[in-house]
Amino acid sequence: MLPVVDVVLPVLDERDAIPWVLERMPEGYRPIVVDNGSTDGSAEVAAGLGARVVAEPRRGFGAACFAGLSAATAPVVAFMDCDASLDPADLPAVCAPVLAGEADLALGARQADDGAMPLHGRLANRYLARQVERTCGARVTDIGPMRAARREALLKLGTADRRSGWPLEMVLRAGLDGWRIAELPVPYRPRVGRSKVTGTVGGTLRAVKDMRAQLARARAAARANRSDA
Repeated sequence: MLPVVDVVLPVLDERDAIPWVLERMPEGYRPIVVDNGSTDGSAEVAAGLGARVVAEPRRGFGAACFAGLSAATAPVVAFMDCDASLDPADLPAVCAPVLAGEADLALGARQADDGAMPLHGRLANRYLARQVERTCGARVTDIGPMRAARREALLKLGTADRRSGWPLEMVLRAGLDGWRIAELPVPYRPRVGRSKVTGTVGGTLRAVKDMRAQLARARAAARANRSDA
């Protein structure tokens, strides 16, 4: 059976979480594991479990996501972390509005279990959600990693960030382009292993820098759109 949805799973040393994630992938959802330079054998584990594995040596969350999007062939592409914080069983609910033609971009709004998301992560997320609405009018509550959209539309969207700003830039561009954006709640559990972003000072600082840059670009684009109107 041809896949209905290709699921892009960026991976950097996620060996211990990969089996749980892949075994819970729904029927019709094809995992594309993008190895972003793992040294723990993640790629071999994923390949051994039957997943398609794509290598992206250039480090960066956005680089891995774009490599997976470029490799996808299904009409709809979903993205999610591969650290067992999100359950693939929730993908059909998130993808449903896109598959039904009711939304152009669907986001999984994380409902965090105790200890799953640090306080600074929750506060940053609320701040970003407010800035997204002010900048492009899209009303969202979470800039979460589980999301889905049509492949061809995503490629035309032109998301250019190849680091931590990729998820935010996608939502901002979609909002500025008038996409219909839907949000659906998804459980969010403590991840397996340490986060490469919020788990380190350097990762956090890079993410802040990348996201500030995306907000600045989107605000400039929004001003230009108003001037042309």
